Amino acid sequence: RWLAEARLDVAVIFYNDHGLNFFLDKLPTFAIGAAPEYRSADEGWNIPTVAPFTGNPDLSWHIISSAVAEDFDITSCQEMVVDHAVCNPMALLWPGGKPWPVQIVPVEINTVQFPLPSAARCYHLGEAVGRAIASYPEDLRVLVMGTGGLSHQLDGERAGFINKEFDHEFMASLIADPEWATKYSTVELVEKTGSQGIELMIWLAARAALGGPAREIAATYHVPISNTAAGMMLLEPSGATGR
Repeated sequence: RWLAEARLDVAVIFYNDHGLNFFLDKLPTFAIGAAPEYRSADEGWNIPTVAPFTGNPDLSWHIISSAVAEDFDITSCQEMVVDHAVCNPMALLWPGGKPWPVQIVPVEINTVQFPLPSAARCYHLGEAVGRAIASYPEDLRVLVMGTGGLSHQLDGERAGFINKEFDHEFMASLIADPEWATKYSTVELVEKTGSQGIELMIWLAARAALGGPAREIAATYHVPISNTAAGMMLLEPSGATGR
């Protein structure tokens, strides 16, 4: 119902690539897509592909230019394939996706190979992206999405690790104190959430892009019979209308 009422034009999606577009030999800390179209591809797990996504190069270049002007080193991608970190959330929001009802701007954050950006750096990137969206001259209705996480570890001695208490604390902080997680180092966050749970920094960047105080429209948290804690939050800027 919220999506139907929001009548969105663009989804700016913070995500991490899992080796499809970038691999360990060349892995940027931050990358932003500036392509007219984004396709998915087989990630090596026989995951089905989805219909292509339409980009918004003008908005992409505005965000890239704005972020670089704020001293962020951005890898700009005029060609980019996107993996399940983009495709799955989009398919959950708009089942079928033929055609997708919104354009997308992918914003990739490295959460795979050390050295990783700090939570504070991701938060500041999100703020910069939010300012860029707000300053874009065209009147667009934009959804900012952060994907990945929450706590999980898929390998090693702690495979199957879930930290439900920390997940709930983190989700609550996105309303009460959005910068709360930035007090932890990257290593501390890995210890608390698992080696893949560090993807929570992507949520943090998306929350920062929203700006000041926010209100919760919906939220849920679930630990399925797998190695991943799944959460969802829908937030709107407090007191904002038509944004």
